[in-house]
Amino acid sequence: MAVRGQVTRGNGAEQGEYLTHFRADSIVRDLELIRAELGIDRWSLLGQSFGGFTSLTYLSLAPEGLREVLITGGLAPITNRPVDEVYAATWVRVREANKRYHDRYPGDLVRLRAILRRLDDENVRLPNGDRLTSNRFRQTGMWLGDSAGFERLHHLLELPFGSAAFMVDVQMASAWERNPIYATLHESSYADGGATRWSAHRLAPEDAVTGDLLGAEHVFPWMWDDYAGLRAHREAAQILAQHPWRRLYDADRLARNEVPVAATVYVDDVYVERSFAEETARGVRGLRAWITNEYAHNGLRADGERILGRLLDMVRGRA
Repeated sequence: MAVRGQVTRGNGAEQGEYLTHFRADSIVRDLELIRAELGIDRWSLLGQSFGGFTSLTYLSLAPEGLREVLITGGLAPITNRPVDEVYAATWVRVREANKRYHDRYPGDLVRLRAILRRLDDENVRLPNGDRLTSNRFRQTGMWLGDSAGFERLHHLLELPFGSAAFMVDVQMASAWERNPIYATLHESSYADGGATRWSAHRLAPEDAVTGDLLGAEHVFPWMWDDYAGLRAHREAAQILAQHPWRRLYDADRLARNEVPVAATVYVDDVYVERSFAEETARGVRGLRAWITNEYAHNGLRADGERILGRLLDMVRGRA
C-alpha cells in the first residue's frame, strides 16, 4: 500500500512489499519510461551519493539511454561484495572521523561522555515528546561526514545541557523522521543481492553501543521505537531487513561500458568507503576518477560550480 508523507496505509507486510519497488533498479526503469515519453534519445546524468549508486545501476540496465554520467561521492561496490564488508568498513571510517574530531576539539570528549551518562540516567524529553536516549544522541555523528559538521557538533556540545537551543538542535540533528523512507530503505541501497539483516547494527563496535563512539549513516532496529516518526514503518523495516534483494549491478556489462563517466572519490568520505569506490572506478570501463581530499561527502553542495565544472571537463575530454 502507498506511503504518503507521514500517512501510512496497509499492514506491515503490504508496506514492505510496496517499498521493495523503491530501489535503484525501479528508479532506473521509471526514468527510462519518462525518457521515452519525452522523446529524448540520450540524456546526461548527475548522481550524488545514492544518486551515484543509481547511476551505476542505470549503466548496468539501460546504458543506451545515457549520453554521459557524472557521479559525486557515489561509487558503490559493483562486484557483489557482501553488505557486511561494506558496513565493517564504514565503522572503521567513522572511528577515524571521531578521532579527527576529538583531535580538533579535545575538550569535547569530556562533555560528550557527561551528556551520554545523563541521558542513560535521566528521562530527558525532546520538544516533540520523544525521549532523548544516548543511542539517539550518538547519531549526531552523522554530521562528521559533512564539511561543516565538526563545527555544528562542537556548537551543540558547548550548549548548556537541556537548554531550549540544545534540545531543538538535537531533535533537528537527524533527517530520519523528515524522510522515514530514508531510514527504512537505507541498508537496501548497499544490498547487491541477499538480505542485510541489520548489518550496521550487528557489526557495530561496543563503544558505538555503550561508549562514546558516534555513528554516522547507520540504521538500528531500536530507531523504530525511539523515533515517533518512524514507528509506523516498524513492521515493514523488520520485514525488509530479511528481504532477499536482487542484484543491482552488472559487473560484466560495466567492464564493457561505452558511456563516458567521470566521478569524484572523496578520500575521507565517512559514508562511502574510499577503497571500494576506487575498486569500482577501476571496474567501469572508461570511468575517469577525481580522487581528492579537498571535500567531504557533501562536496557538490559545498562547491558545486567547481566540482561540476571539472567533472564536465573530464567526461567531455577537456581535462
